[in-house]
Amino acid sequence: MSKIPDKPQDIFVDLTGDYKKVFGKDLVSLIIYGSAAGGYYVKGKSDINLMVVLTPEGADRLDEALDIVKYWNKRRVAVPWVMTRSFIDNSLDCYPIEFLNLKNNHILVHGEDVLLPLQLKPEDLRLQVEKELKGKLLLLRQGYLETEGSSRQIRQLIIRSLTAFISIFNALIYLKQGNVPRRRRDTIRETAKLLTFDADVFLTCVDIKEGVDKLSGEEIAGVFKKYLREVENICNIVDAL
Repeated sequence: MSKIPDKPQDIFVDLTGDYKKVFGKDLVSLIIYGSAAGGYYVKGKSDINLMVVLTPEGADRLDEALDIVKYWNKRRVAVPWVMTRSFIDNSLDCYPIEFLNLKNNHILVHGEDVLLPLQLKPEDLRLQVEKELKGKLLLLRQGYLETEGSSRQIRQLIIRSLTAFISIFNALIYLKQGNVPRRRRDTIRETAKLLTFDADVFLTCVDIKEGVDKLSGEEIAGVFKKYLREVENICNIVDAL
């Protein structure tokens, strides 16, 4: 079994070497994003999320990467997102929130930093923010019914959903003032100032996600009700913007 790295930086040299062997000059960039780039990596629990940028010719040779993807997956490197420059340029209007978060929270491992110069249009972000908020609200309600009241499942629902709201909050901050915090607790506090909602429940959800809370099952259920209520409140605020 391949060794799981103590920290993401431990694999950068070997990871780069393997991908260069396969793609050579067709390898434009290797980029780490997500928890491994944001300082939340936990050995044995966190995946290392990888973005591979290739030339169109390289993207036609994905079959040659099957073995290295399998090898690195055993070391908790997730199956990568594979993109080309043209795909990125042509997708900014469709996925502005996703690319905003990639731009603001990534580590360049090798090659060209294709994310740094990206410019997102405010109107694209505004439209996706509203769509994502309302969609996540529907999913939270549905997810709660699926838990059948189990505190363990409610806890997992909070953990799974929180990352999406942090991404949406970053987009809202970007729309209002351009600069986006790197830490999720700072993102929550800053968004609460801009939109005037209760930050405390989201900060408690961060505690739950990070496994540092001491909440009982009954308390978890109470947190979720407040969480759901504040998400609906934020939807109404954004509607009025």
